[in-house]
Amino acid sequence: MKTSTSNPLRPALTLFILLGVLLGGLYPLAVTGLAQSFFPKQANGSLIERKGELVGSELIGQNFTSPAYFWGRPSAAGTFPNNGMASGGSNLGPTNPALKQAAEDRAKALQDADPGNKSPIPIDLLTASASGLDPHISPDAADYQAARVARERGVSVDQVRALIRGNSETPQWGLFGEPRVNVLKLNLALDVAAPLAKQAQSK
Repeated sequence: MKTSTSNPLRPALTLFILLGVLLGGLYPLAVTGLAQSFFPKQANGSLIERKGELVGSELIGQNFTSPAYFWGRPSAAGTFPNNGMASGGSNLGPTNPALKQAAEDRAKALQDADPGNKSPIPIDLLTASASGLDPHISPDAADYQAARVARERGVSVDQVRALIRGNSETPQWGLFGEPRVNVLKLNLALDVAAPLAKQAQSK
C-alpha cells in the first residue's frame, strides 16, 4: 500500500512566519505601547532636565571631579567614564595589583581634594560597581564629602547634610537594596540651594 507523506517544510515555514510576526512585531509594539502609556519617564531612560536642558539620566552616573560637587562611584567603563556602550566591571580580582593601585589613586584624589578629612573613605568611593555606571553612592559616602562641599559652597555642613537626607532613597519597597543617594540629583539640588559662580561650575 502506498502511503502519502506531507511536506514538513510548509508547516515549519508557516510557524516561523507567525512567530516572527507575533514575537518580532506585535509583542514589542504592545510592550512599548504599555510602557509609554503607564511608565513614560522610565521607558524613555529616566532622563533629567534642568531649565529645559537635558543634563543626564537617573540610571547612569556622571564623572564629577570639582571639589564643589559630590563625586560618584568610580567607573570601570573604559577610558571614557560612565560610557553606556562599555558597561561592565573591571574583572580585576582582589589580589590583582592593578585593583590595589586604582583604589590607592582614587583615595589620593579624594584626600587631595580635602586634606583635612581624616575619616576612613567609604569603599564605594574607591571601587567601581559591576555595571561601571552606578549613579548612586551610599549615605556614608555622601556624608564623607559633606564638609568639603560645604566649604567650597560657603554654606554650613548641616545645610549640605540636609540636602543629602532629602535626596536619599530607601530600599525598594523597604526590602530590596540598600539606602542610597543619586549623585546627579544631589548635585542638581546643591546648585539650587547653594549656587556657585558660573565659572566655578565644572565637572
